[in-house]
Amino acid sequence: MGIIQVDLFLTLDGVYQAPGGPDEDRAGGFEFGGWQGAYFDDESGATIGAGIERLDALLLGRRTYDIFAAYWPPHGDDDPIASKFNAVPKFVVSRTLSDPSWEGTTVLTDVATEVRALKDRFDEVHVIGSGDLVTTLLSEGLVDRLNLIIYPLVLGSGKRLFGGGTVPAAFVLVEPPRAFPRGAISLVYEPAGDPVTGLDISQPSP
Repeated sequence: MGIIQVDLFLTLDGVYQAPGGPDEDRAGGFEFGGWQGAYFDDESGATIGAGIERLDALLLGRRTYDIFAAYWPPHGDDDPIASKFNAVPKFVVSRTLSDPSWEGTTVLTDVATEVRALKDRFDEVHVIGSGDLVTTLLSEGLVDRLNLIIYPLVLGSGKRLFGGGTVPAAFVLVEPPRAFPRGAISLVYEPAGDPVTGLDISQPSP
């Protein structure tokens, strides 16, 4: 049985919109596209690259899919990320897309059934960005791992993860946190059931 891993770059205030480039996603008048660039360093780049190398399928929401499908296909095999993304099977969740342009793409319409079946076919299915899809996957219990890289800035606007409609859930840290030279931090979590509340903080931890 494979896993579904969510890969997200986040600001301290939870914004995931358009980390890579100024015109990546201007929805809602977003003015801070490309905010990740100032914090890129060789160590964080190697960690991101290693995660991409492990994936053997991509699962995307419609908006992220459109961005990726416009950007990655023209890039040749000399770009290792483009080479990987163009080669692996891609799945996009959409009720309106019928003829995807990116070679190797399959359209899914039933998250609960069709996405669950992907875990029987692939070792690591990665979801990148796709915040609305992530919320749906969490509500269906289909996220096996959250791979978050948190960057030391706040933007005050933009699409945020874990907004309204997020199903309450607890997570457990499964890898030691890793800090990168320019201030970003890598955190890897797995689901740990329902939130626990009402503990007496004066008592020792279990």
